[in-house]
Amino acid sequence: MLVHIIADYGPSDLAFAEVVQRLKGYLPDAEPVLTPVPPFATLAAGFCVAQLGLNPAPAGTLIYHNVAPRQDTLEARVGNAGERLAFARLPTGVRVIGVHAGYTFAFVREAAEELRWAAAPAAGSQFRSRDLFPQAAAAIALGRPEALAEAIRRTDIPEVPGQQIAYIDGYGNLKTTIPLQAKAMAAGTIVRVRIGHAEQDAMVSDGSFAVEPGQLALAPGSSGWPCPQGGETRWMELFLRGGNAWEAFARPPVGARIELIACAASR
Repeated sequence: MLVHIIADYGPSDLAFAEVVQRLKGYLPDAEPVLTPVPPFATLAAGFCVAQLGLNPAPAGTLIYHNVAPRQDTLEARVGNAGERLAFARLPTGVRVIGVHAGYTFAFVREAAEELRWAAAPAAGSQFRSRDLFPQAAAAIALGRPEALAEAIRRTDIPEVPGQQIAYIDGYGNLKTTIPLQAKAMAAGTIVRVRIGHAEQDAMVSDGSFAVEPGQLALAPGSSGWPCPQGGETRWMELFLRGGNAWEAFARPPVGARIELIACAASR
């Protein structure tokens, strides 16, 4: 069983090893793959959930994610309570189990065939994804009927926010929440891009490598997935050929707003 573990523990953090150890105790056949995201970056977690879950995957694939800022209430918490554990079944057959926090389920909100709460406690440990949730995830994976609780309304899951950084890959490419379908500018157009206090000129392109070295491109990225109703969802990406777009924009965080300020014809 392929098990994707998406979490904000930090690359190579001990927490990943502890969670894998606990999960394999309940699911001995689990083959874990670890995907770290920045601290509290629910948008990045949700993006990864969709990229891995809505594309073809081996039968039985499970996504287990934990990015839980515990920001669902500003009141003092009792027993380290946090956001509840939730479940989604996707059209690919992939099952998603993770904390419903922020945008973690936003990208699969419409595509999910089933959305349910997990019958698992939301309090009782500061490290719930090790001490409480693996047993609940295993019960769901094994199909135990008592493992799931009531349905989640789709309206209780936020929509994907527009024009933000969704994920920053290892090359510094900025994967955005600008859908390809929203691209109204012709290839070759120069657009001024502002992220925070940093601004750069980017060339609108039909392909990331269709620009010269050193040129920033706003182009269809490699991330996207089939839509259940037909067609495809694909996202635009800021790509600096031969460089690092994240560095060029002064290392903005996931969730930073992307402004497209002005356009001009390419020279």
